[in-house]
Amino acid sequence: MAPDYHKRRQRVFLLLSGIFLGTLALLNVLGISRFVDLSFNVFGVQIPMVVAVGVLPYPVTFMCTDLISELYGEKKARDMVWVGVLLNAWVIFLLWLGGALPGFEPVDPATGLPMLDEAGRLPVFFEIRELAFGAVAASMMAYLVAQFCDVRLFHFWKKLTNGKHLWLRNNASTMVSQIVDTTAVILITHFYARALPIDNDAPIWPQLLVFIASGYVFKLAVAALDTGPIYFAVKRLKPYLGLEGNQEATDD
Repeated sequence: MAPDYHKRRQRVFLLLSGIFLGTLALLNVLGISRFVDLSFNVFGVQIPMVVAVGVLPYPVTFMCTDLISELYGEKKARDMVWVGVLLNAWVIFLLWLGGALPGFEPVDPATGLPMLDEAGRLPVFFEIRELAFGAVAASMMAYLVAQFCDVRLFHFWKKLTNGKHLWLRNNASTMVSQIVDTTAVILITHFYARALPIDNDAPIWPQLLVFIASGYVFKLAVAALDTGPIYFAVKRLKPYLGLEGNQEATDD
């Protein structure tokens, strides 16, 4: 019995897009709720590396777009990026709705906002919502630019190398798109959301550069490490999907 390649292609696309969209939703909720100190020493020199917890799963989204670009073509990768935009809007709407509906927390009659507790903090949901609003506002702007940049550069290198050197297009596209994404997210998070753990008594720009460099180096390291898994996945998935050479599943 001949394999049903149509069904296989749909199944794999749903899996990859599900991982992409699920990771995207999670990282926007986690966002800037916590910063992780990954600083390390090199020959006795302290190298600062501070990364928002929302950055940790972010490279997975680029791995998914690269796989979909390779297996399904540029159009499907772009379509998935647009669905990601709609998902971000849906997350924002749910967070807004959850705060707009009446609850049981005490409300300040003057402002109509929840009152702070004895520690001077908002109720947990409203703290999460405030941080997520800042993270999503920053990530949505950077996300569009970075993901479309990644997809476009991936196919630019694919055409230039005639479908050879997967490692080149995987890493070269990610290197450029990640610096765009990281810079935009950090600057928007600071100047718009005011949510970075900044020392106001120290110069601002050296601190922002540390955040940008930390995020970029982390994403770059993960992108380099995922080259092997991408090669393995492409090698296994192409025969499973009935694809040969540079063929793409653009008909499903």
